[in-house]
Amino acid sequence: MQVRHWDRLGNGGLGFTELGFGAAPLGNLYRAISETDAQAILTRAWDAGVRYFDTAPLYGLGLSETRLNHFLRDKPRDSYILSTKVGRHLRVCPPDQRDGFAKWFEVPARNEVYDYSYDGVMRSLEASLERLGLDRIDILYAHDLDVGNHGSQTNLDAKLSEFMAGGYRALRELRDQGVIKAFGAGVNEWQPCQWLLERGDFDLFLLAGRYTLLEQAPLISFLPLAQQRGVGIIIGGPYNSGILASGPKPGAFYNYDPAPEPILARVAAIQAICEAHNTRLVDAAFQFPLRHPAVVSIIPGGQGVAEMDSNVTAANAQIPAELWADLKAQGLLHPDAPI
Repeated sequence: MQVRHWDRLGNGGLGFTELGFGAAPLGNLYRAISETDAQAILTRAWDAGVRYFDTAPLYGLGLSETRLNHFLRDKPRDSYILSTKVGRHLRVCPPDQRDGFAKWFEVPARNEVYDYSYDGVMRSLEASLERLGLDRIDILYAHDLDVGNHGSQTNLDAKLSEFMAGGYRALRELRDQGVIKAFGAGVNEWQPCQWLLERGDFDLFLLAGRYTLLEQAPLISFLPLAQQRGVGIIIGGPYNSGILASGPKPGAFYNYDPAPEPILARVAAIQAICEAHNTRLVDAAFQFPLRHPAVVSIIPGGQGVAEMDSNVTAANAQIPAELWADLKAQGLLHPDAPI
């Protein structure tokens, strides 16, 4: 597994495997998986050389972190990188009142409580350390500071202000004291990432679904600014919720919903060029974001061993240069996209 070294701060930095492990599916996302199956997926990832694992309190309302606890407890702590997220607390509640019934299955009865304050970040870190069974975490991301999660730009603006006045200060202190190696934000929209980067001293951003073979809008301003400042980018959702892995078949998902016709048509055109070069669509989708010099790791999800194997194959795929050139020639890639 190829490793990309990031050291913006001159403190030794972090070595990211190009294929990381996005642990949201371990939280029983959209369907329950057994503990045995969860550990088998993690074992397959480890055996393939994956050494970067990303989780969050939200994922399975704590279940993802506890499953990583079971897996990582016998691994040397310096042999992997671990990130989790802040911005929510989990509050015990009656089982019939828990959050996420349509999203998380067979998970603890908890309610999510947003809290981007100084004390909120500190409490969130402490709770994650308990669930993970660890004494340190490498990276903390402020989670879901975007319109999609907060409902409107006005609500998001209030949360961003709360975070910059409190949680941001906590994260800077934790990094500067050596408690964590780096911090940033884990977000589904690139615009809040740019807003934060313009106002703070951030190290890494986990950007989900917005710089992919299907979408390249962050090339306009956010990615150039990140590159200029030595900020690393982790790409989540490289398959745009599935369609770049499954192809444009009926019922394919894009951004967690059935893909609309224009997206199906665009993916079909991309897939046709991949097939003309004897390349799997999913391989091209994984490899494309790695062409950008700011990107340090790709973290697709995987809810089964077969999906994990497919991700490993994609991470090691060789893509013909002519494929990228043909995509640009057909107007299917941004003209400034590094290839």
